Amino acid sequence: MSHTEDNGRTERHNERMARKKEIMDAKIAAASENRGVFIVNCGNGKGKSSSGFGMVMRGLGHEMQVGVVQFIKGAMSTGEERFLRRLPDEVQFHAMGEGYTWNTQDRERDVARAGEAWEIARQMLQDPAIGLVLLDELNIALKYKYIDVDQVLADIAARPPQQHVIVTGRGAPQAIIDAADTVTEMTLVKHAFAAGIAAQPGVEW
Repeated sequence: MSHTEDNGRTERHNERMARKKEIMDAKIAAASENRGVFIVNCGNGKGKSSSGFGMVMRGLGHEMQVGVVQFIKGAMSTGEERFLRRLPDEVQFHAMGEGYTWNTQDRERDVARAGEAWEIARQMLQDPAIGLVLLDELNIALKYKYIDVDQVLADIAARPPQQHVIVTGRGAPQAIIDAADTVTEMTLVKHAFAAGIAAQPGVEW
């Protein structure tokens, strides 16, 4: 590439970046509302809970009080639980599930446990001292109708104005997606488990 071609490419790049900066600056200036957001991580791909716990870490970095309720997980201790239980002054952590639905084989008990978990979640959603609430695998409990989606949406809508809520899990009901401010769908491209690699601590749990 000649010196002239290199200069031309640099100039075009700088022009594109200048235009992009103008657009982004305008969007940032227009986003003036300051309130808690409702985030949903759904889809069949890996990373829904991981993203939620990443936001938990971020919130803790900003000195927020955090609440976590796990609706399906709980039968087996996870790395997230082990770590966050070291921070009892900053995190309320409740692993209320008893394992995946194909393992429990007891819908009546699953419904009862999900109801107990939601009562804890509701208390968090009423507490203005908690800046961020993670409702991990709630979508699955809603998908199987363990909890009433209208009640969930009403409680989330009534939360303190600055409180952030993250809901994770595949099979998110449309009503949850419609009510959320931000929705990310994780898409499965490839997973080690399909190749016979066992779930690894630190990666899967």
